[in-house]
Amino acid sequence: MNQEKSGKFIAQCRREKGLTQAGLAELFHITDRAVSKWETGKSMPDISIMPVLCSVLGITVNELLSGERLDMDEYNKKAEENLIEFRKFEEKETKKKLMLEVVFGVIGIAVLLLVIFVSIIAEMKPAMKITVVLTGGFIFAVCLFFALYLERDAGYYECRKCCYKYVPNIMPFLFAPHSGRKRYMKCPHCHKYSWHKKTAEKQ
Repeated sequence: MNQEKSGKFIAQCRREKGLTQAGLAELFHITDRAVSKWETGKSMPDISIMPVLCSVLGITVNELLSGERLDMDEYNKKAEENLIEFRKFEEKETKKKLMLEVVFGVIGIAVLLLVIFVSIIAEMKPAMKITVVLTGGFIFAVCLFFALYLERDAGYYECRKCCYKYVPNIMPFLFAPHSGRKRYMKCPHCHKYSWHKKTAEKQ
């Protein structure tokens, strides 16, 4: 899958539909900068919006991933190639997000420990100590939020009961008991509670 080629194809189809980058972005409640990144090949549209994006542009997902319009003879061959390439791309993006999750987690914990250490050993007025600790706590909370958001957004969770794979809603995810990358949640498919494990691919 050639991201740059796909990006140029998105730009071409957008112009054919008489849409600006801002106009296309507004349809998906994203920034025009995100659309610009698609069109320059710096990123790809999220898989969750690809079908709707293709419908708006008048193309198929297979054509988007190929970066060109396909005739029927090419379609089946390209579909298989694109599926393999997209799975590799998705797995790479998942690993990147999980790595960023670890980075945010480490930064948050390091900052929190540092400010606690400083507030204990440094000679400061009580009000200043409270300010330092609260600032460290705020930074920790922000880092923790981003780490959890990345974990939820990276890959899928698989139900132990029915093997259904999905991306959980943010609130059940945040409050679910967890152990490592497993979370005790209710499956939206079979509606049973079990320990759902993180998996990189949907298939």
